[in-house]
This record gives sequence, C-alpha cells and structure tokens, in this order.
Amino acid sequence: MDRPLLQVEKLKFRFRGQSQDVVEDISFRVGRNETLCIVGESGCGKSVTALALMGLLPRDSVRFGSGEIRFDGESFAPSDHDRIAAMRGDRMAMIFQEPMTSLNPAFRIGDQIAEAVEQHRKCGKAKARERAVEMLRRVGIPAPEQRMGEYPHQLSGGMRQRVMIAMALANDPELLIADEPTTALDVTVQAQILELIAELQAETGMGTIMITHDLGVVAEIATDVAVMYAGQVVEYGPAEAIFNDPQHPYTIGLMASVPSLTGPRRRLSTVPGSVPGIGQMPEGCRFSSRCPFAAPVCASRPDLAEIAPGHRAACHFAPLDQRLERRA
Repeated sequence: MDRPLLQVEKLKFRFRGQSQDVVEDISFRVGRNETLCIVGESGCGKSVTALALMGLLPRDSVRFGSGEIRFDGESFAPSDHDRIAAMRGDRMAMIFQEPMTSLNPAFRIGDQIAEAVEQHRKCGKAKARERAVEMLRRVGIPAPEQRMGEYPHQLSGGMRQRVMIAMALANDPELLIADEPTTALDVTVQAQILELIAELQAETGMGTIMITHDLGVVAEIATDVAVMYAGQVVEYGPAEAIFNDPQHPYTIGLMASVPSLTGPRRRLSTVPGSVPGIGQMPEGCRFSSRCPFAAPVCASRPDLAEIAPGHRAACHFAPLDQRLERRA
C-alpha cells in the first residue's frame, strides 16, 4: 500500500474541566487524490477533530491524552502547535462551514487572499495580488480584478464560499479539509462548489477530508468513509462497503434516514434519542443507550475491529448479518 498523505493514530483529547474525552482514539488515513468523508450527527466530534488537525484549538484549554499525526511520512504529536502552524495555510488548508464568519468583514477579499500568499510564499505584495486574482479566476468568480476590492458583505453566499476556496488553495496545499462547505448554500450552488473541489483535486492530486451531514454528497465523492459517534469512529472503510454493507447499528440508522426518490412513500426512519453530552457518555459502547441490539456485553467498549479487508466496525455483534441470523 502506498504511503498515505495523512495518517492519524489514536487521537485523544479533552477540554479543561471536562471529565471525559471529547475525541477518543480516532484513527484514519487519507491518500493523495483521495477523499475521506467524515459523517455523523451534530455533536459527534467531526469539526473539533478537524480543528485539532489544523492546530486551531485554544492551546490553554485543550489537553491531548495521546495521538500521533504522520504527514507525508513525517511524524509529530497533535500538541506540537508550532509544527502544525508552519504547515497550516501552506501544505494543509481548511474551508470553513460559514464563510461570512470566517472572512474578516473589515478587509477586502483581495487583501485577505494575498496575505495568505505573502505569509507562505515570502513574495512581495504585487506577486501576492497577482496570485489572488489568478485564484479568484480559477474558482470561477467573474471580473476577479474588480472583486479584489470588494468586502465580504458585497458578495453572495456562493461567491463568499468560492473566495474561501481560493484562499485555501492559493498555496497549492497537499491536504484540504472542508468542513461542511455547502451547508448554507442552495442545491445548485452546492453542486457547483463540489464540482469545483473535485476539479481542483484532480488537477493537483491533493488529498481531501470532507465533513458533511449529506450522505448523498458522500456517495458521490467519497473514497473512504469514517462514521463518528460521540467522539469515536464507530465504522470505517471504503465508501462502497459502508453504503452496501453497513455493519454498525448507528451507520444503519443514518442510512435508513435518507429519503428515497423512488418506490412507495413511507415515513422516514429515525435514530431514537440524541448524542449524549460530555460527562454523560454511557460506559463501554457510547451508542448503547440508543442501540436496538444493546446487551450486557455492551457495558465494555468494543474495539474497532476489521470485519472485511479495509472495513472496520466498533460493535460486539458485527458482522450484524450473523447476529440477526442467530436471533431469527
């Protein structure tokens, strides 16, 4: 197997004053020109994991218990903020969920993109602005020279998101993390943004981590999928395996909640309950309080075990088809 671009091993951390880890033993990998989609309900730890990888969590409030990050073969601890900061915006970049709160409203968009270029390419202002115009044109913004002088509030939501993409890709990063970049956009603009990211990925060969609630998007773009629940990865594997043969009860619940465009109309399935807060996590399997297969053995934490080549699930009863056959 080729060396992955990014490999995360046993990432674990909590915030000051909390009794339980907000993220616990997270492991995954991303190859060049591959897309890892991280899915799960709000509160499952998806975005905070991305912020930890980018070194954007407050240093004085986060406590890393363990973990190792390997980027292109180089190994470092997730608490090594200086090492991560040197790569952030250069070798690693991130697109945030809401561009209106991520872009500085007091500065023109051209200046914000050019600043990122100046910081990492060590070039003059003129060269940086040339690169900013080039990136605005590359992401499909018309009249980029004019847009350089505009403020974020003068642009539509889709345009602002394109500016965020231009800023993230200005230094040709090897890894792009996109945290629900299309959530606030209409479906037409959403499709354009996803197509743009795919085109840029194909051009540069960068690896991509996409955080999303939309399983339709996942089915369209994912190479691999990590399903998160309550700060843990509960299922992980190739997208085809996750969609065709889900093996964790939580994954099955997520899949069943997606409306179908064909066949008879039926009431949507739901996963009862909600994600427990920090300090309220059940002992053992964190999904046990909502799981239809819960049993006394679930009081112990299941390992994320391989059930097929590259396909892992954290459930005592996986493979579930064998469990159902025994109960029949």
